[in-house]
Amino acid sequence: MQHFAFLNDPSYGPLIQIYLFIVGAVIGSFLNVCIHRIPLEKSIVTPGSGCPRCGAIISWYYNVPILSYLWLRGRCHNCKVSISPLYPFVELLTAVFYVLLFRYFGISIPFFVYAIFGSITIVLIFIDYHHRLLPHVLTIPGILIGIVSSFVNPLIRPLDSLIGVIVGGLIPLITLLLYKWIRKREGMGHGDIVMLAMVGAFLGWQQVLIVLFFSSLLGSLVGIVIIFILRKEADYMLPFGTFIGIAALAAIFWGPRLWTFYFAR
Repeated sequence: MQHFAFLNDPSYGPLIQIYLFIVGAVIGSFLNVCIHRIPLEKSIVTPGSGCPRCGAIISWYYNVPILSYLWLRGRCHNCKVSISPLYPFVELLTAVFYVLLFRYFGISIPFFVYAIFGSITIVLIFIDYHHRLLPHVLTIPGILIGIVSSFVNPLIRPLDSLIGVIVGGLIPLITLLLYKWIRKREGMGHGDIVMLAMVGAFLGWQQVLIVLFFSSLLGSLVGIVIIFILRKEADYMLPFGTFIGIAALAAIFWGPRLWTFYFAR
């Protein structure tokens, strides 16, 4: 922690937050590439960013996070087709997330660990939202990174990380098997189970229980809205990984407080 002490001087706070907002927006732009290309099994390195409709390569001055979308009024500079507002939203979300990490943890080892975890989670949230898919190319390396980082992250013990992987994977697996046995159909994707194991690796077994509870609650509420208000079929497939991701991002900041409030009084 002492290596980062000078960066946590309050006098540097506003400048660092501005810097992290810019860095987060730039990383968010890269996360957009991952969100678009990983489900298609395309390289996230080459070629450069291009319009998904006409394929025109985006020049650097049209590729400034958030600002270019506003400047171009949400349209491709070449074919004038509308660009999804989710692109600047991901950039803004990542930028705000990095600033919040700094405000909670300062420049520290937990900051860098949760920046990696949050970035992976943001990609998974939107891939699952678009494709109902949670690629193992993200979740399995995420489990390994989470376990390894627990040896340097002072906020979680390696044992809690390992138990978190087991709890995060075992409870949903049992639920999946019971649901399939009773209803004779799948109720949860295998990708959701691996993602919860990744959450457990980074946050520990206590937090993965909180994430599982609140993601299920959020999914149930959204499901009620979709079925009874939007008139979808009862077997409409929800992107449960999206709800897991939202709950996991929130748990980084508020999970330990909730656990302490309910169980450690």
